[in-house]
Amino acid sequence: MILVLPEPHSTLIAVAGFTGVRRGEIRGMDWSGYRNGAIYVSRCICEDGTITKVKTKASKDGIPVAPVLAAILERHWRRLGSPSSGPIFSGVRCGKPVSLNNALRIIKPILNRCGVCLEPESKHSEETGHKYERDASLPKWRGWHAFRRGVATNLHDLSVDDKTIQAVLRHSDVAVTQRCYIKSFPKQAVAAMGVLNEKAKSMFAECALQDAESAAGAANK
Repeated sequence: MILVLPEPHSTLIAVAGFTGVRRGEIRGMDWSGYRNGAIYVSRCICEDGTITKVKTKASKDGIPVAPVLAAILERHWRRLGSPSSGPIFSGVRCGKPVSLNNALRIIKPILNRCGVCLEPESKHSEETGHKYERDASLPKWRGWHAFRRGVATNLHDLSVDDKTIQAVLRHSDVAVTQRCYIKSFPKQAVAAMGVLNEKAKSMFAECALQDAESAAGAANK
């Protein structure tokens, strides 16, 4: 998504994907809260403009910014004229926090582009010359909250302990992190399915050999 989307949507996805912040926190991010290698979010801003406090006391903790994300944010900051305050992501011409619903008007058509002509589905008709076929090389849109779950799962798969993942997501209880956000399969289950897969391949190969021998025998008769 980061590679195919235009700015500022590419940076928006990078922040969501590398930090796992809640959607209201994305809108509440301010340049004044980005310091010392972390983003501190003190408010959530709903799509209707309602401003609330962050969800829990732990949510006020700094969100660590990985070096690769820091470089992306640096470019974004310079494009905006190096502001010292104001929304990190603002709407077009209004200076207010970006509407994530409006952002999807740009994001979704690009992710659902045609694999033949790279144009969105809306630009296909009977005169196009080919049937719309979604570009399978691009990920499907799963919603903003999927980035939060994805951070937890990816960190878990990289052998990061659950307490650290809890700190990254700023949950007040590690059980919430374990129960709701870590979605990877146990390694034993993955290994077991691998064994089953190899057994199935062996069975299919044996069946194919038997079919070939039967066909050869019939031909000889």
